[in-house]
Amino acid sequence: MLTTQLLEDARAIADRIVALRRAIHAEPELGLQTPLTRDKVRAELADLDLEWREGSSTTGAVAVLKGGRPGPRVLLRGDMDALPMEELTGLEFASSIPGRMHACGHDTHTAMLAGAARILAARRESLAGEVRFMFQPGEEGFHGARFMIEDGLLDPLPDAAFALHIFPNMPHGMVGSRDGALLAAADMLEIVVAGKGGHASMPHDARDPVPAAAEIVTALQAMVSRRFAATEATVVTITQMEAGKAHNVIPDTARLKGTIRTLSRERRAAIREAIRELASGIASAHQCTAEVTITEGFPVTLNDPRAVSLGEAVAQELGGSPAFHRLPDPIMGAEDFSYVLEKIPGAMFFLGVAEAGADWKNCNGIHSSKMMVDETVLPKGAAFLAGCAVRFLDQRWP
Repeated sequence: MLTTQLLEDARAIADRIVALRRAIHAEPELGLQTPLTRDKVRAELADLDLEWREGSSTTGAVAVLKGGRPGPRVLLRGDMDALPMEELTGLEFASSIPGRMHACGHDTHTAMLAGAARILAARRESLAGEVRFMFQPGEEGFHGARFMIEDGLLDPLPDAAFALHIFPNMPHGMVGSRDGALLAAADMLEIVVAGKGGHASMPHDARDPVPAAAEIVTALQAMVSRRFAATEATVVTITQMEAGKAHNVIPDTARLKGTIRTLSRERRAAIREAIRELASGIASAHQCTAEVTITEGFPVTLNDPRAVSLGEAVAQELGGSPAFHRLPDPIMGAEDFSYVLEKIPGAMFFLGVAEAGADWKNCNGIHSSKMMVDETVLPKGAAFLAGCAVRFLDQRWP
């Protein structure tokens, strides 16, 4: 079975995959500019017959592998940027840069994608079509995928796209995904309530924005549960409240910040309007005003059911117990691979990287300063990505 052979090939280069992961992990980079990481990838793959494309907006790069025969195009993606947080893992190859850590596993994504490129390059003559390897910076809120698309690095658009994201809170080696919405759209919310400041002992002479802002916070939670059906998850969370600097002074303004998570374009538009209406109404009742600013983030990550079925078949061939899990519900996190899936049919999958036999439900999760990865799973991830590409080039959709 070809997929099994791909796994054997990946295991044969496990040392290379792990070495690249550790090198990237030790020197994490943030945002759209990740030149050290890009250069490590290019150096690792320098001996392969690949065509490289780079743009002007980011340090992202696309490596193109042309098969021995004509056929469709398939894209495999891995992200490269880290998070602005301290690492507390104690690993020998822990971050050497204070305040930065690969706590979301992008170092592993990049290493697995490079591994997939190497094992597919060895089979170039047997491939009917083209494989593109998208090494992308700026996933952590910087819209890196969108910039790479706007730079034309994916043109002409491939026929299918696949991505893999590690997950410490899944069983060792298990692959998981679902049809349709996998991850939520994420928008940033800011509400500035403006009143009239004054002496705290004489609130009747002021227009205190603080109680208005506090009422808005609680009303938002009631609005979500009372105006929108619970069958489609919606999250509005206020995470910051800022008002005043002195204990005896009523401030002129109070500021709220938070996040909005939705699972459809329709719900995304509806809740924005509802928030504006609610904030304005409550502020007005307090003789204040409310300015609502919603900064658009990543769209919904929508998986094509055909791509999920293809990935499930590859995972089943790779084996494991269980080999594949269909998630019953979306996850309310967000991903900028969603920009790719808006343009190209495809899917994102999760790979369990908890140690075999570990209590994976209680492992430190992604974005934890103590997040750990069982590196023995990485060859399977590389083989999975390669398997999705080969299977699509051979038969397109199931």
